[in-house]
Amino acid sequence: MMRTHRCGELRIENVGETVILTGWVNRRREHGEHLAFVDVRDHTGITQCVVDNAVDVRAEYVVKITGTVVERVEGTANDDLPTGAIEIKECDVEVLSIAEPPPFPMDDRADQVDELVRLRHRYVDLRRVRMQRNLRIRSSVNAAIRSAMFNQEFVEVETPMLMPSTPEGAREFLVPSRQKPGNFYALPQSPQLYKQLLMVGGLDRYFQIARCLRDEDLRADRQYEFMQLDMEMSFVDVDDVLSAVEVGVLDAAEAVTGVRPDTVERMTWRDAMERFGIDKPDLRFGMELVELTSVFAETGFKAFSSAAAIKAIKVDQGADEYGRNKLDGLTDEAKSFGAKGMVWLKVRESEAGGLEFESPVAKFLSAEETAAIVTATEAVAGDLVLIIADDWLTTCEVLGELRNRIGRPPVSEGPYKYLWVTDFPLFVGIDATTGQPKTGHHPFCQPHPDDLDKLESDPMSVRAQAYDLVLNGWELGSGSIRIHDPVLQRRVFELLGINEEEANRRFGFFLEPFKYGAPPHGGFAFGIDRLTAILAGEENIREVIAFPKPQSGLDPMTNAPTEVDASVLEEVGIRVLPPTL
Repeated sequence: MMRTHRCGELRIENVGETVILTGWVNRRREHGEHLAFVDVRDHTGITQCVVDNAVDVRAEYVVKITGTVVERVEGTANDDLPTGAIEIKECDVEVLSIAEPPPFPMDDRADQVDELVRLRHRYVDLRRVRMQRNLRIRSSVNAAIRSAMFNQEFVEVETPMLMPSTPEGAREFLVPSRQKPGNFYALPQSPQLYKQLLMVGGLDRYFQIARCLRDEDLRADRQYEFMQLDMEMSFVDVDDVLSAVEVGVLDAAEAVTGVRPDTVERMTWRDAMERFGIDKPDLRFGMELVELTSVFAETGFKAFSSAAAIKAIKVDQGADEYGRNKLDGLTDEAKSFGAKGMVWLKVRESEAGGLEFESPVAKFLSAEETAAIVTATEAVAGDLVLIIADDWLTTCEVLGELRNRIGRPPVSEGPYKYLWVTDFPLFVGIDATTGQPKTGHHPFCQPHPDDLDKLESDPMSVRAQAYDLVLNGWELGSGSIRIHDPVLQRRVFELLGINEEEANRRFGFFLEPFKYGAPPHGGFAFGIDRLTAILAGEENIREVIAFPKPQSGLDPMTNAPTEVDASVLEEVGIRVLPPTL
């Protein structure tokens, strides 16, 4: 090895040893005419070296320094560094590689640099403490997940990256076939079909840390490429799958934080919407939705009299914090989320000693309604009450969005609150074009056994044996028990308007094996990028990915995507259309 120690390892116990360090020059400080302090850095930390007749070393030069460990002079120790009690003297410096000045500071000031600059020079950005920490957290997460799956007797299997295009789900990346021009492979959105076929093949328990790709618009929690823990199990029910996933997720959290989170709470989709207005609620804060529909059953207030559902959230001591401009802004946001409007009520003490509302609509509310709102919301003087009246789903969703905007803490704050959301709707609406129901997840989800008799008569009320894992308001992943009975699968296809001929054309390679005996099975997949980001306290998954794409999707480091030579396109049978004017 070129080194005897790493830069963050030396302590007072090493005094007197001759050591060799390698790394990057973090900083050079002149100390007299022929003396310099040179701080050398690697991923473990920094050591100060005292160099006589210092050679020409500058920031980010790669160096090899040989010297003797000594205790720092009394009063000069640096308590902010683990190596701050010692320094290296009698140094021999060898420059291994010179470097131009870095494009941005190598400390926390780089966080204020334009992200495109950081991504253009990502190989430099990765040297920083923040990025080193994040990628090592990610490595710990992967290692813990693998260990947890092996310990539960899962078999790691790699599934293909080139697969047929399937019209279900998100937009795919297509790969042209050279040997069959005009035909295309698709890159996997997930290994869903293959992992179910592994269950037909008797693998019993499968997993992989899978790379998946979706041609969707990028955002803080989404990339074209993402990594997920993908798993499938045979002869199981919902509880079995959830328990197996929990082991991997909680092991990963413990590996990073040193503390094992509490048991994961469970909640049905209906309860999540009723209480939090969203199917991925953040449980770190309260502000739950309050049911007010019955309060206004006989109301004379027209805005409420015809509403199917009326709910509220209470902002503790928000009356003075939210002036008219902020309330108008909240109202506009509520409308952008789909509401017809929003009613706000500031709770004040009345002259008579009770509570009253300050609001443009206060005069339309009866004394009984005012008292009932106060009781239901448990409001006190100084609180702010926000009310939405609409159909049930819109009311829940709008208040859920407002709740998050007002109360949700940053990712880096608060405890880790894991949650299973279960019993999602099997169908989520009617397709405007076909008039057929639309699946909530995919057409292979097993309906809830208690709802099978309503599949044809009342499909919109049927629950799926589907479940999501949520952490601090982020959806980590989803899964379901799958349909393994061909007869039931045909019933679902018929509801979706997919006849047998179309089903065979679109899913034939997947459905054919089920004729040969498919076990009951279910599975799950969760995003490793998202889990790692939360454990690292990052709001954006790009900070835990070595080489991510910015929101534009254009890679500033490699300039991808790039044009391809015409001869290559001709070989795969592709002709590029001229740009539209």
